[in-house]
Amino acid sequence: MERHVAETNRALKTGWLEERLGLQAIRELAEHKRVPVHSSMHWYYFGGISLFLVMVQVITGILLMLYYRPTVAEAFESVRFIMTRVEFGWLIRSIHSWSANLLIFMVFVHMFSVVFTHAYRPPRELTWLTGIALLGLMMAFGFSGYLLPWNKISYFATKVGADVAASTPLIGEAIARFLRGGEDVGGATLTRFFAFHVVVLPVAAAMLLMIHLLLVQKSGMSTPPWIAASKVRQMKFFPNFLLRELMVWYCTMAVLGALAAIFPWELGEKADPFAPAPAGIRPEWYFLAQFYTLKLIPSHVLFMEGELLGIFGFGLLAVLWAGLPAWAIRKDGSARTRLVVSAAVFLVAYLVVFTILGYVK
Repeated sequence: MERHVAETNRALKTGWLEERLGLQAIRELAEHKRVPVHSSMHWYYFGGISLFLVMVQVITGILLMLYYRPTVAEAFESVRFIMTRVEFGWLIRSIHSWSANLLIFMVFVHMFSVVFTHAYRPPRELTWLTGIALLGLMMAFGFSGYLLPWNKISYFATKVGADVAASTPLIGEAIARFLRGGEDVGGATLTRFFAFHVVVLPVAAAMLLMIHLLLVQKSGMSTPPWIAASKVRQMKFFPNFLLRELMVWYCTMAVLGALAAIFPWELGEKADPFAPAPAGIRPEWYFLAQFYTLKLIPSHVLFMEGELLGIFGFGLLAVLWAGLPAWAIRKDGSARTRLVVSAAVFLVAYLVVFTILGYVK
């Protein structure tokens, strides 16, 4: 009798939730979703790792916001308070900083995996475009968050970044003034970057991420063109692939925790706007290749300023890369594989070599 009553209550609760949440549709979707099984399927995990690191960023960012104060007078001291007085505050900040860098690295890996497996082919062009936009947002997160501790390195690196933005033709000065909140990096800059970092960029990223995931769900996982579709075995997403993805997340968390504990993120010295810039100032690693390239370009090339030419070149490259599906797909729907792979290999080599040179030079 008691068992019958318990089953009845459970059915009533399930029916109540089903009526309001439509859980049956979610269950059916999970049961029918399939993942192709082939020699290149390990690339699928990098998108999931990126999603996991986004969640780590959100959780640790909320915890840091409980103590952080976005003013010039208190920003540095509030971060130092987090690291020295708040229990495990140093670990939370270190995890936040390391996961931010790992996130950008994983999004880069995910992007190039899409290129090398030709997953940008129709009907996945919009998936590619939203992914590129998300990469841009992740780098904007890094740029805006870099200033928030208000230490010497981040202050002068932000000044360099704003000066580079000011070199953009026609609208450069307006962009730099908008970023700084005035004529120079100061309190208004810190307030704006904090607003970008915790409000503007998260809202934009959440919307884009939702669209990206919906597009992935609609089109399904892409199979590389060199693998015949008839020979590809299908794996259930739930629970088979999901359990594998969770194990990858667990390993990622282990690596992240080890990095945060063994190599805690340093705070450095408080920023002093009246002090001279430290020698060898440079941006974070994901901007280093571009920064070093601008240093190599002569001050004038023919009738153009060298820095202006470099910015124009980076802008053109970004447009061409975002428009990859437009020029990489022939009219018959096949991909120009050699051209695309050659371009991707060249871009990877450029980013790796110039990033290393930017550190050692």
